[in-house]
Amino acid sequence: MADIPLKTAVNRLGLTIEPYKGLTSTLCTGCGHDTITRHVIQAFYEYGVEPYKVAKMSGIGCSSKTPAYFLSRSCGLNAVHGRMPSISTGAKMANRSLMVIGVSGDGDSASIGIGQFCHLARRNTPMIYIIENNGVYGLTKGQFSATADPGSKLKGGEVNMFENIDCAALGIMLGASFVARSFSGDPKQAVPLLKAAIAHKGLALLDIISPCVTFNNHEGSTRSYPNVRKIDSPVHELDFVAFYETPTVEYDPGQTKEVEMPDGSKVMLKKLAKDYDPTDRMAALQAIEQSRKSGQLLTGLLYVDTAKRDFCEVEGMTETPLNELGQDKLRPSRERFTEILKQFA
Repeated sequence: MADIPLKTAVNRLGLTIEPYKGLTSTLCTGCGHDTITRHVIQAFYEYGVEPYKVAKMSGIGCSSKTPAYFLSRSCGLNAVHGRMPSISTGAKMANRSLMVIGVSGDGDSASIGIGQFCHLARRNTPMIYIIENNGVYGLTKGQFSATADPGSKLKGGEVNMFENIDCAALGIMLGASFVARSFSGDPKQAVPLLKAAIAHKGLALLDIISPCVTFNNHEGSTRSYPNVRKIDSPVHELDFVAFYETPTVEYDPGQTKEVEMPDGSKVMLKKLAKDYDPTDRMAALQAIEQSRKSGQLLTGLLYVDTAKRDFCEVEGMTETPLNELGQDKLRPSRERFTEILKQFA
């Protein structure tokens, strides 16, 4: 993996980039997933996340190999195919202090794991959820996935006749409080989005188009590098200012929307040709559908709600990890137990 350009030799925690790296990738040379790994490393390093406080989760597939390639000092787990959302939910509920990042693919999330994905979204489970979306099953030799666009062609010439599942639109409809879409080949957009996802307190869903150089980078594919660059339609330019940084980003008045994240960080959105408000849920869904009909790929921060309660808050989970709670917390007195029973009488 090539060296990552850095602003400073160490981040705010005094750490170099090395603890944020991982094993050498075994994916195909040029794979978009490896580029996303670079973006994750850079975002976590620049934001200043403690690596040992991160839990890395994945399912099965090419994308699910990537957590081995970043944050080598973090705990990681490959779940059963499509079951990463429930494992992630359990980890977060057991230890609320962990930052959970899950990496999935379009097969892992939109096919075998779609039921799990739906429940994760409706609960607004606090975690970063990256879908490395290439439109094919790369691990099983390039069949269409459920996210493949209608009319897209396989290398052998077969045309996809089915409608695709749009994971970003699905996430918005079901309750995810942060939904973004990006392209693996656009670090200027992807890295700020990842930083904003770190700062968010609910489910941060990032649907990142990641071309498969082996099975889906040919003429007729809608997920090839040349085609994605052609149809990419950003809704705004992004800058991210962390809570500990002095704001230095300046845009012309009336051309900028500022979104304050729960930790005090700010996402600065500069309007392009579109007058787009990412806090408007219905407008976000409408914009996604319009871009779909016009053959464009809408990228950027599509929707955000920084005030929505996450799953841990709704369930009243303790800040202390469950395995650190003593019997005085876990075992109620006879009087308290009687009070609890009266609530169900």
